[in-house]
Amino acid sequence: MLMKKIFLLFSVFAFAFTWVSAQVDEKTAAEEALKTKVKAAEIDSAKHWKCTGIVGLNAAQTGLFNWAAGGNNNVTGFVYANVTLSYKKNKWTWDSNLDTELGLMYSADYVRYLWRKANDKLNFTTKVGYQMHPQWYLTLLGSFRSQYAPGMDYKKVDAGEELEPTLISKWLSPSYTDLALGIEYRPNDIFTIGVYPVAGRMTTCTYEPLRPSYGLPMRDDSTFKPVALNMGLRINGGINYTLVKNLKIISTITLFTPYTARIHDEEHGQKFGNFDVDWDVAIAYSFLKVFSVSVMTSLKYYEKVMIDGPAWGKYHEGPRARVQFKEVIGVGIGYSF
Repeated sequence: MLMKKIFLLFSVFAFAFTWVSAQVDEKTAAEEALKTKVKAAEIDSAKHWKCTGIVGLNAAQTGLFNWAAGGNNNVTGFVYANVTLSYKKNKWTWDSNLDTELGLMYSADYVRYLWRKANDKLNFTTKVGYQMHPQWYLTLLGSFRSQYAPGMDYKKVDAGEELEPTLISKWLSPSYTDLALGIEYRPNDIFTIGVYPVAGRMTTCTYEPLRPSYGLPMRDDSTFKPVALNMGLRINGGINYTLVKNLKIISTITLFTPYTARIHDEEHGQKFGNFDVDWDVAIAYSFLKVFSVSVMTSLKYYEKVMIDGPAWGKYHEGPRARVQFKEVIGVGIGYSF
């Protein structure tokens, strides 16, 4: 009788143990299957994203002692980034680009204002495209261009004519915000070109004394509005190319011309076909994993941006539309991807 009770008790424990083990194994298998499914979903989602660009920190120092050719002792440093984040799934694409830089220069040789801004740029573009053909996309684009810090003209200060520099730009003075709808041609991952026949541009200048210099419209009382709105034609081009290992070339060009003049006076308005130009080029070569050499240029031409300067050829002296060009060569810490 005792043996039967022991055998029965043992059978109950064995059955309970087997049932519990089966439940644990089933739960473990379900968890592993869920992890595998989640991981597969993450991998599937990640393959639709792509991030490329260059980032870095450059610095330069110049020291002169009894230098007959002249010059300034100075230290210059700037940070920069040109990064594109892309998403593509089925027929939809989403691309966002940030092109920015900010630099400072210090020179003890200056009598006043030893710290000065060296370079400053903030360009952001985002666009959503729908593939209508293997290489053609219906695209909605938005972009914003401005600068971070106040920009100063120190010519009169350095010449001893004035005690204070002349303010020539600041945050949102000016800024350019575009919203455009058009067609993009993308033959490969390197090159794109887009034509946007429906493009709106909002030009802002929050600082009133600068508004005449940036072509803001005039009111009837001879004051200037803080915002100008224009419909026009926008044309884009872009290159994002790795020529050889660690050598990255990124270039973008934007052309915009309004269908109507920015201001009511036809004599001073911008005519259709006269394009505003923004052309940026960045070339970076990385070596020893953390060091880089970079060359960055920016060329701009805005017909309603008045820049003071000397006469040249048939062009008069004083404020007028002029080609703007900036070039920065740097060596420092950087990474391209």
